[in-house]
Amino acid sequence: MNPLVQPDPGLFIWTILTFLVLLYILAKFAWKPLLAMLDKREETIRKSLDDAEKARLELEQMQIKSEDIIAQARSEAQAILQEGKAITERLKDDVLNKAKEKSDEIVANAQKIIQTEKDRAIGEIKSEAVDISISIARKLISKNLSKEDNKQLIEDALNRIQIHNEA
Repeated sequence: MNPLVQPDPGLFIWTILTFLVLLYILAKFAWKPLLAMLDKREETIRKSLDDAEKARLELEQMQIKSEDIIAQARSEAQAILQEGKAITERLKDDVLNKAKEKSDEIVANAQKIIQTEKDRAIGEIKSEAVDISISIARKLISKNLSKEDNKQLIEDALNRIQIHNEA
C-alpha cells in the first residue's frame, strides 16, 4: 500500500494539532480583524441605508412643501388678479361717474346760457314792443286819425313785431 494513504496515528495527531494551532492563530490575528472589518462594513452599510431613508423622507417632505408653496403662490396670484380686476372696475366706474358728472355740468351750464339768452331775447322783444307801442301812441296822438287809419297803424305795428320776432 501507499504510505501516504495509510492512516498513521501520529500523523493524525500532528495534523489535528497543526490545524488547531493554525485555527488559533487565524482566530487571533485574522478572524478578529476580518470580523471587525465586516462589522464596520455592515455598520457603514446600515448607516448609509438609514441616511438614504432619511434623505428620501426629507425629499418627500420637500416635495410636499414645494407643492404647498406652489399652491399658495397660485392662490396669491389668483387673489392679485382678482384684486387687479376689482381695482380696474372701480377705476372704470370712477372715470364713468366723473365723465357723467362733467357732462351733466356742461348740460346744466348750456341750459343756463340758453335760459339767459332766452330771457335777454324776451327782454329785447318786450323793449321793442314797448318802443313800437309808444311810437304808435305818438302817431295816434299826433294825428287824429280815422278808425281805419288806427286799424292800419295797429296792423302795421303787429306785422313789425312778428317780423322782428321771426328775425
